[in-house]
Amino acid sequence: MRRVVFNQKGGVGKSSIAANLAALSAAKGYKTLLIDLDVQGNSSHYLGYDVNSESKQTIADLLNQTVGWFSVSTPVIEFPQPTSFTNLDIIPSSPRLEKIESELERRYKIYKLRDALDELDKRYERIYIDTPPNLNFFSKAALIAAQRLLIPFDCDSFSQQALLTLLNNVSELREDHNPTLEVEGVIVNMFNAQANFPKKIIADLKDLGLPILEPYLPQSIKMKESHYYQKPLIHLLPTHKLTKSFEQLFMTLEKSAPVLAEVET
Repeated sequence: MRRVVFNQKGGVGKSSIAANLAALSAAKGYKTLLIDLDVQGNSSHYLGYDVNSESKQTIADLLNQTVGWFSVSTPVIEFPQPTSFTNLDIIPSSPRLEKIESELERRYKIYKLRDALDELDKRYERIYIDTPPNLNFFSKAALIAAQRLLIPFDCDSFSQQALLTLLNNVSELREDHNPTLEVEGVIVNMFNAQANFPKKIIADLKDLGLPILEPYLPQSIKMKESHYYQKPLIHLLPTHKLTKSFEQLFMTLEKSAPVLAEVET
């Protein structure tokens, strides 16, 4: 099962959601991979990886491999790197993503991530993809490679308009490149239960027929603490209210996930 976490609007908690759902997946016993396609590398940092290291096993290196009669490429399965959390691996981001984007686009490598995940599916039961906060080459590649889309949403009027624009863009991309991509749902993040305006925004989205997932993820300073200590919530604060909301959300998603064959070890 491949899930992409994407919103064209920044600041909605995309990396936090991707990393915490991946960490929960691993903690529940699934062999899990997180792929960080955002040049900022927030989810990579969150899981303890230094994106400024000299590693040649980043997502930039994987996508930029030249395939040809006389080239030697590194097998895809060598790119995932272990984190300090059981069952959880990562293909980290790199600052080089920004430098290679135009070249990858020129060479029309938009399907290369999908082809790589076809190989990685043999080793991982759950794959989560974190994306940049815009519809660029890398987010398009992720949407083409994924099976399900999760959309973080932070309850303001600008987010609502951005969400509708995003859905139109996804619809076009699905028609042209990935007809099996499913919008799994909208994840309401940083929800303030004491305010009326967020409730109205959510009600408006439901009236439009959008799949709003529950529970909503509440605002909490503990998320920033989790970032600071580079420990997803399930490992830092397993009994906290925000952690429990993530767990409930994860279980909601898993109820609709297909049963997969055993992965290779």
